[in-house]
Amino acid sequence: MDVTVKGRNVSVTEALERHAREKVERVARFFDDERSVARAEVELIHERNPAIPAPEVADTTLFINGTVLKAREASGDMYASIDLMAHKLERQVKRYRGRQLDRWHGQRERHAAEEAPQPVMVEEEIEARIVRTKQFQMKPMSAKEAALQMELVDHDFFVFTSADTGDVNVVYRRRDGNYGLIEPAR
Repeated sequence: MDVTVKGRNVSVTEALERHAREKVERVARFFDDERSVARAEVELIHERNPAIPAPEVADTTLFINGTVLKAREASGDMYASIDLMAHKLERQVKRYRGRQLDRWHGQRERHAAEEAPQPVMVEEEIEARIVRTKQFQMKPMSAKEAALQMELVDHDFFVFTSADTGDVNVVYRRRDGNYGLIEPAR
């Protein structure tokens, strides 16, 4: 697995980089083929705002065969943040892997030759101005699969292409804990 470790407002020492790399590489053991986990990007951040009680942040994005998993944790110590982030990432990978295997076995029984759709994530952070844009290939999927992917990346919404209509849809988490679906009007 290709792991990139970079720092923002913090100098990444060799020991810190080695610790982060070892923790993130542990998730590769959940996959039969090491090529399944293409790459991971780890960003270690020191928040300069003194009002933030946990200024040491470890943020990881894991790219697995078209799926994007994210884990972000903060604490007062960078090593502790890395450990918390790795634990969260491991839980997400276990959940993703379990659902992937369940889906694979179910599809194999129903459609032996049919390939499972690859999940895709689109994220934009918007404040007073657009400060970050991400682009991802959007493959068709059902609203149920989109909700599952939204949970895997731990976001409040997920943009996807509907497998039924081919339109761009949005699934989102409602305040009551259920999900909502936004479809274009026809």
